[in-house]
This record gives sequence, structure tokens and C-alpha cells, in this order.
Amino acid sequence: MTFGKFREARDQMKQMRELKAQAEAMQKQLAAIVVEADSGHGAVRVTVNGNQKVMSVKIDPKVVDERKVENLEDLVLKAVNEAFQKVQKAAAKQMMASGGLKGLGLG
Repeated sequence: MTFGKFREARDQMKQMRELKAQAEAMQKQLAAIVVEADSGHGAVRVTVNGNQKVMSVKIDPKVVDERKVENLEDLVLKAVNEAFQKVQKAAAKQMMASGGLKGLGLG
């Protein structure tokens, strides 16, 4: 291996380490984003973080009726989907504010 190729390989490794550090920082920023969505006028509340992990699901005991399980399932589904839509928008906004893919050297 010539010295020039060695230097090029070393520079590529350095760039990869920088990209990895930037990606890890972005993951931490995304994890800090937390959104909440509800359905059924607050009967079901779902909290999701920017890494699209469901943090919590809260169900008002008043809406728990074994004869209306399908209604409750619909409320949970609606709240979860709304929470994911909100967190995707918030994450996109965060990425744009921090330079997005260009900030990671990928754009």
C-alpha cells in the first residue's frame, strides 16, 4: 500500500467515525422529541418519541366496556397512528433544523 492510499484510507476511516458520531447525536435528538395524541376526546392517549417508540398508552377506565371492545381498539389505533404522524413531522422538522442529511455528510 502506498503512502497516498494509506492516507486516503485513514481519511475515510476518520470520516466514517465522524458520520457515526453525528448519527448517534441525531438519534439522541430524536429520542428527546416526545409527542402525545389522543382520540375519543381524551379517552385514549398515546405518547411516542422521535425514535418512533411508543412510550405509553393511557385508557380512561370509563371507556372500558367488554361489549364495546372494537370501539376501544379503534380509539387506540387512531391515537397511535396520530402520534406517529405527529412525531414524524416533529422529527423531520428537527432534522431540517440541524442540517438533515447534509449535516450527516450524506446529502
